[in-house]
Amino acid sequence: MMKIAFFSVNQKEKTYLKRKLGKQYKLEFYTENLTEANAHLIKDADVVSVFIYAKVTKKVIDTGKKLKLIAARSTGFNHIDHEYAKKKNIAVANVPYYGENTVAEHTFALILSLSRKIHKAYVRSIQNNFSLEGLQGFDLRGKTLGVIGAGSIGVHVMKMAKGFGMNILAYDVNHNHILEEVLDFDYVPLEDLLGKSDIITIHCPYNKHTHHLLNMKNINQVKKGALFINTARSGIIQSEALYYAIENGIFSGAGLDVFEGEELLSEENQMLTKNVPKENLEAIWKTNLLLRNENIILTPHMAFDSVEAVERILDTTINNINCFFEKKKFYSV
Repeated sequence: MMKIAFFSVNQKEKTYLKRKLGKQYKLEFYTENLTEANAHLIKDADVVSVFIYAKVTKKVIDTGKKLKLIAARSTGFNHIDHEYAKKKNIAVANVPYYGENTVAEHTFALILSLSRKIHKAYVRSIQNNFSLEGLQGFDLRGKTLGVIGAGSIGVHVMKMAKGFGMNILAYDVNHNHILEEVLDFDYVPLEDLLGKSDIITIHCPYNKHTHHLLNMKNINQVKKGALFINTARSGIIQSEALYYAIENGIFSGAGLDVFEGEELLSEENQMLTKNVPKENLEAIWKTNLLLRNENIILTPHMAFDSVEAVERILDTTINNINCFFEKKKFYSV
C-alpha cells in the first residue's frame, strides 16, 4: 500500500482522513509541522501532506526517497520548494478554492470590530465597566474600501462591502471589466488605492511579485488614519513599514490574522529557554508590541478555520491524492 504522511493534523482531521482514505492507503499522522529537523519521518513515504507552517526545503525533499506527491492543504505553496520538487519529478498539489466566503467573513469581522471598537468594549464589560467614553465608532456606509487582490476572496469581500454601502477600489494585475461593471468598483493603481482608501484589505497571493508590496517606500502614500486588514500573508507588507505606520498614526488601527513570527507564538515559552536565532526573538518582541496596542487586533491565522472550510480543504486534498494515483487531473501547481 502507498504510504501517506500527514503533518499538522488534529484528532478530528485524523478521524475524517482515516474514514476517507484508510482502506486504500497506509496513513501516518503527526501533530507537528514537517521541517528539516523531523524530515526522517518521511523517508519511506510516497505522499506527504502539509499545512502552511511546514518548511519543505531541498533537504526535506531529498530525505523522502520514495516521495511522489506533496499535497499542500492550503492555497499558498511558498513554504514548499516546488521548483526543486518538479526537478525531482515530484508533483505538488494545493487547494486553490475552499474558503472564499470564509476568509471574507473573517475580514469583515475584523473590520467591524475595529470600526465599532467591539474588542475594547468587550474588555471593559468583563471588567464591569460600561462607560461609553472612547468607544464611539464610525459607519462603514460611504467609506472607501481598498481591496488589494481582486481574486475569488477579494470579490467576496467586495460583495459584502456593497451590502454596507461602501465605495470600492481594487488593485490587481488582472482586470475583469465585466466584473468591475457588475459590482460597481474601480481598478486603480496601487498608489491611488493607498491614498484614497479609508480601509485597506489584502487578498492577493504571496509570491516574489507581491513580496513587500507595501513597504517603506510607499507606506507614506496611505491615507492618514486608514484601517489596515491582512488575512493573506504577512510578507506582503514589510514589517518595518507596518510598525512605522502604526507608530506614526498612518494606520489608526489594524486587524491582523497574519503577522511576522505568528508560527513562533505557540513555542514562545520553550524558545526563551533555548539558544534561538535572534530574528525569532525579534519577531516575538514585535508581536508583543502589537498585542499591547489597543488599536490592534491579532487573530491566530484563523480566517480559514470554519467547519465547512476545513472539510472542503480535506476533501480537495483527498481528491488530489486519489486523482494523482488514478492519473486523473488534480490541482497541481
